[in-house]
Amino acid sequence: MTDPAPLSLCAREPHVPADRLVAEMVPPPRFDSVRFSTYIPDPNQPSQTEAVRVLEGFAAGLGHGAGGSGKRRLFGFGRAPKKAAPAGPRGVYLDGGYGVGKTHLLASLWHATPAEPTLKAFGTFVELTNLVGALGFQQTVQTLSGHRLLCIDEFELDDPGDTVLVSTLLGKLVDAGVALAATSNTLPGKLGEGRFAAADFLREIQGLSAHFRALRIDGEDYRHRGLPEAPPPYSDEQVTKAAHATEGASLDAFSPLLEHLARVHPSRYGALTDGIKAVCLTGVRPVPDQSTALRLVVLADRLYDREVPVLASGLPFDQLFSEEMLNGGYRKKYFRAISRLTALARDAATLANTR
Repeated sequence: MTDPAPLSLCAREPHVPADRLVAEMVPPPRFDSVRFSTYIPDPNQPSQTEAVRVLEGFAAGLGHGAGGSGKRRLFGFGRAPKKAAPAGPRGVYLDGGYGVGKTHLLASLWHATPAEPTLKAFGTFVELTNLVGALGFQQTVQTLSGHRLLCIDEFELDDPGDTVLVSTLLGKLVDAGVALAATSNTLPGKLGEGRFAAADFLREIQGLSAHFRALRIDGEDYRHRGLPEAPPPYSDEQVTKAAHATEGASLDAFSPLLEHLARVHPSRYGALTDGIKAVCLTGVRPVPDQSTALRLVVLADRLYDREVPVLASGLPFDQLFSEEMLNGGYRKKYFRAISRLTALARDAATLANTR
């Protein structure tokens, strides 16, 4: 019996309805089951226990808030009357270094908030800017203004234009009574980069700062680990063979895939990977420019969220980005992409070793 031909990401051009883009703003699969009860605070770090307590109270207080059907308002009818924004902070900012569980806590807040999933949204800063790009600013405001809670993971402070865009959006949502929760990356070049970013975050969002309560979460900073060593790549023959032998695997040459990503809006990269059980790539090489690199970062995030292993030939993933890129303003994104692709490459080892 011959093996079925593998799928191809380059052959896919998904068209994602606007309501699906919003419906998919939920914690990624790896955070489906996290709850406050599964977060184990370090007994030597009382701020971790305090953060859980405050967030549990914050979630409980969101039982009543901006209402209505986000889906109905997506299409511009059934609009609920505008409500006055509640007094006091309507947002929490989780302020801590790597490895202290900020995303775990943010996802737990989403799960604990007593509202239907259609009235809660969870996404990264990049996903939120992609949503605005796909829907337009006014449509995004209209769509999200009926939510009780918007969680933004990895609020990025390295792009002034996007920061202003999202800050303006959040201001509109606060006016509509939407509660906010966020974590963030640090501005590049800061002393102690990657540890505590509350001052940067509150300054960059300017007029919104009064709406946020910063929760400092102390813990061991894992930044000193540096980049994980990427596993050595396989041969083209090994990757191709594994792709043909693995049900639901895709097989693409790396350079054509990078070109294809330029033709697909990043908001559709999740749909691009629908049903894919493994991604097999041949001829991995350094990305040629920053625009291409940033698209690859988004694809890496979507694959990591979905826990899709990546088997590759060519160069190891820690050689994807040039020194100039790794030392530039977007370096945190590139470090994250290398780390995540490396983890997915390790997950893919069994695909090649058992064939």
